Amino acid sequence: MGLIHELTIFCLISSPYDIDAESQNFLPEFHLDKKKYETDYHQGSASFGMSVFNLGNAIMGSGILGLSYAMANTGIALFVILLVAVSIFSLYSVHLLLKTANEGGSLVYEQLGYKAFGMPGKLAASISITMQNIGAMSSYLFIVKYELPIVIQAFMGANNGEWYMNGDYLVILVSIVIILPLSLLKNLGYLGYTSGFSLLCMVFFLIVVIYKKFQIPCPYTVMLLNETVSKIQNISSGSINTTAVDYNEDVCTPKYFVFNSQTVYAVPILTFAFVCHPAILPMYEELKEKMQGVANVSFLAMFIMYLLAALFGYLTFNVHVEPELLHTYSKVFKADVVLLIVRLAVLTAVTLTVPVVFVRIAILLCASKDFSWIRHTIITIGLLASTNLLVIFVPTIRDIFGFIGASAAAMLIFILPSAFYIKLVKKEPMKSVQKIGVMSFPSPFGSIPLICLWVLRCLLCQA
Repeated sequence: MGLIHELTIFCLISSPYDIDAESQNFLPEFHLDKKKYETDYHQGSASFGMSVFNLGNAIMGSGILGLSYAMANTGIALFVILLVAVSIFSLYSVHLLLKTANEGGSLVYEQLGYKAFGMPGKLAASISITMQNIGAMSSYLFIVKYELPIVIQAFMGANNGEWYMNGDYLVILVSIVIILPLSLLKNLGYLGYTSGFSLLCMVFFLIVVIYKKFQIPCPYTVMLLNETVSKIQNISSGSINTTAVDYNEDVCTPKYFVFNSQTVYAVPILTFAFVCHPAILPMYEELKEKMQGVANVSFLAMFIMYLLAALFGYLTFNVHVEPELLHTYSKVFKADVVLLIVRLAVLTAVTLTVPVVFVRIAILLCASKDFSWIRHTIITIGLLASTNLLVIFVPTIRDIFGFIGASAAAMLIFILPSAFYIKLVKKEPMKSVQKIGVMSFPSPFGSIPLICLWVLRCLLCQA
């Protein structure tokens, strides 16, 4: 791993090129003569509806699976307050990022860091984006670890301790057989459709979560495992054990404010769920003036989806909800056809998404003009091995959500956009109300008045 670390740092420092980290092609085309982004542009041609869908793809991810756990450890009222705050703060940081891109003359997140603070700024942005992508990959492989054994068990019968029922072994197997060969390809353009497929899977998952809330009683009962696939196909809602799980009736009463040792994970989970800011700037190049409106609609749609998923997941399982909501249903349903379809769809989506994220990291780490198979192979194998070790040895997906949400995601959403704005936007003096407010933006309490003023101004402009 020392070789990988040295290679990564060398590529970050020595690369003289700017590159779009969201590109799907491993070999981008460089335009070395184009030094500055021209702010005198024409109107973008992308439709508003498709743009909202694309930005929704960038926002939506595995974070939705941890929101019910966050609500269970904060209460409904406190969770809604935090969700509103994080969503508005994230949307406002998009506003800062777009203004900074106009003033700074760059549509690449890392290059804004370079223009603002030189190499330290570029390294801070690059490392944050890399950590965020590694966290995303780890969460995807955690889903494989949690859900694939349940799918195999549904088709092959009871678990008698076979090796193929071990989630750690399955993660390694999927990584070697599927993810590694796809990640070694030079072009993954044909996998670009997986982002849209992933969003559709999460919409389907949300519908199932709402539906199952009215199907599972509280305290919930344990469903029996059916032995064969033929039995699965004849079941619509599973066979219910006549003995209910003996839980205190108080667990069926929703709590509005909860404070415990797990409450601290709520904000990092929410931050992890809303991070999309490195993808904003490449979209801005096409959308132009429409970008802020697209961001407003996309964040509102994600806010509604997140709130519904968290609320109905929490009301279904209450204090017994797990950090990964889909896995919680395995306590109740072992052979439910609808949930089996959801698991298969989600597993397919995350497995095909991981290679795309690998290529993004490879582009970010070594944006070199000349493609090298040796370098590409070493980086890919090193990243995949590191991610597998994280998934095997980190206890739960909650820890991935918590650590990445509190570090890389917070940097990309709150800290870096504020710092770039203060440094690059020269037309506003440092003592202006706007910049004083932006200085306090990483602190929620300091930024609340600024956010309120911004929202009010937006409403007045639309009126």
